[in-house]
Amino acid sequence: MLRNVAVIALDPVATFELGVLCEVFGTDRTEDGFPGYRFHLCTADGQPIRTRSGFGLTPHADLTPVEDADLVAVPAAHTIGASIPDVVLDALRRADERGAYVLSVCSGAFVLGAAGLLDGRACTTHWRYADDLARMYPKADVRCDALYVQDGNLLTGAGTAAGIDACLHLVRQEHGSALATKLARRMVVPPHRDGGQSQYIEAPIPRTPDAPTLEPVLSWLMNHLDRQLTVDDLAGRAHMAPRTFARRFRAETGTTPHDWITNQRVLLARRLLEETELGIEAVATRAGFGDGATLRHHFGRRVGATPHAYRSTFRGRVPATSGDWAPAAN
Repeated sequence: MLRNVAVIALDPVATFELGVLCEVFGTDRTEDGFPGYRFHLCTADGQPIRTRSGFGLTPHADLTPVEDADLVAVPAAHTIGASIPDVVLDALRRADERGAYVLSVCSGAFVLGAAGLLDGRACTTHWRYADDLARMYPKADVRCDALYVQDGNLLTGAGTAAGIDACLHLVRQEHGSALATKLARRMVVPPHRDGGQSQYIEAPIPRTPDAPTLEPVLSWLMNHLDRQLTVDDLAGRAHMAPRTFARRFRAETGTTPHDWITNQRVLLARRLLEETELGIEAVATRAGFGDGATLRHHFGRRVGATPHAYRSTFRGRVPATSGDWAPAAN
């Protein structure tokens, strides 16, 4: 049973990410029927630290409470790649070895990586830092667009609000769905977002330096995503043999023509869902998927939500228009 929670704060700690952990596990709601936790905010030496917002924090203790904590959490903190005290890394290793939950929020994953806890395990972090995490800890299985990931006793949450999702996931796992939903309602947040749901990051189209040979073809493709095109069609436009084109495409973009086009079509569908009032079938046609069933299939696999759910999430973010987008002419 989850009873003792220790949060390790490093200087300068991110205020919101720390606040998420304090809100879920450090606020006494026992009078309203919620479980109570022994909660400790810890620093490496028990001394005050700064926050990224400029004010100071006085902790409860040094790392002593970490030794018998059921959950050890690390919020986002210092600059990526900065030195981490050995006593912190050792405390995290011991917590992991004895089977305590170890949870990170946002760039706190880098602290777990420095302790060696990500090796051979699935994990995530804020999408801005995912490439850095994979580069610095190549043995980690970085899920770059997940909201949160659990691998055994290890939980990693993506940036900011995804930390709430990770914490509620743990509450749901330990105390049941009813209590997690009740807590979410108390916090006025969605009761459940699946960890595999995308962070809704924007993937830019390849720039010329990334695909120097194919840039003209890629630029043309971006304006003709509604067309049904084969590798032979694209190879002819690039004045290459199909096999040569396929090899060059993977070398310069890191993926296949089919996967790249599908991803760009999903991005276009997202923009149409956000910015227009077009129906799902019309969105599917304009994005090149042909029909709503195909759109839902690819959209769900890459975004982790249905087109309808995605539109509901982002409704009102951008003023709706009549949807006068159209592919460019030849």
